[in-house]
Amino acid sequence: MRVYGVTGWKNAGKTGLVERLVAYLSARGLRVSTIKHAHHEFDVDADGTDSARHRAAGAGEVLIASARRFALMHELRGAPEPSLDALLAHLSPCDLVLVEGFKTARHPKIEAFRASEGHALMAPGDPSVRALAADAPITGMDRPVFHLDDTAAIAAFICADCGLAMPEPPTAAMAERS
Repeated sequence: MRVYGVTGWKNAGKTGLVERLVAYLSARGLRVSTIKHAHHEFDVDADGTDSARHRAAGAGEVLIASARRFALMHELRGAPEPSLDALLAHLSPCDLVLVEGFKTARHPKIEAFRASEGHALMAPGDPSVRALAADAPITGMDRPVFHLDDTAAIAAFICADCGLAMPEPPTAAMAERS
């Protein structure tokens, strides 16, 4: 399982880039999973549901399942936030895990950057940032710079950088044979 991150400051375009990369790579037959770091409290369960009631009663983990999906909710209850490695251990095998956030973790990353947001680049001080995806030209960088919307080039770079062969998209002839 290969791991590659998309990092950047708030409103830099990280989520949109991850979404486009997942769609692009999945359409080519790769199994892609994601991990998203949140800096705020969140809940994946609605108040009043049976599973929410189980958690409120004190369950450490609640797994809810249906014919379409399952979700495992793990309550930390004061324990430290798990590391990226600990979270990766919970994922099923796949070709690539795209990680959004986790700025300080040491996995390889591409930095999403919007000049209009006024933030400084992270890349110059972070060797784990292997390339940039920016909405404006960036000069003087010692690593590749892609346009933020050039999903194909960014996907190809990520695959090459982590040693993952990216298959060609299925053609109409291939689809007819299956």
